[in-house]
Amino acid sequence: MSSPSERFECRWQGSRLLLTAYLTAQGLAFLALWMSALPWWLPLCLQPLCLAHAWWVIPRRILLNHPEAVSGLRRDASGWQLFSRARGWESVALRPDSLALPALVVLRFVRQGRRLSETLSIPRDAMPADSHRRLRLRLKFSRRRWGPVAAG
Repeated sequence: MSSPSERFECRWQGSRLLLTAYLTAQGLAFLALWMSALPWWLPLCLQPLCLAHAWWVIPRRILLNHPEAVSGLRRDASGWQLFSRARGWESVALRPDSLALPALVVLRFVRQGRRLSETLSIPRDAMPADSHRRLRLRLKFSRRRWGPVAAG
């Protein structure tokens, strides 16, 4: 049996499921603020923080229409790379706490030259079903999937 190719690439788009889940969570956060026993002025001050979070997260992590939004992953001889319109292909090291479930891939990674890890959620509606399945299989069974960032 031949070994799988080192070459792999997939791309995804914004997700309606993720947007619905996020907006539901935001709505519940607003409701919790107003239903709590906090003084009236504190929820009034905290709501702009919720809105600022939504303003930052929705275009970058959910709808993927911001230039910094990551919308592709590939593996070649030099290692794993993520794609964004602003940065192009950028070397990353995948973290072992990445998760591949049938409905959702949670991709944890560290960019080259950084210490803190980042997270991407890729739900099943963000890409064709066959591509999502191949991504899950690649993350579960790829050799050398957790390793240092390749130089370059």
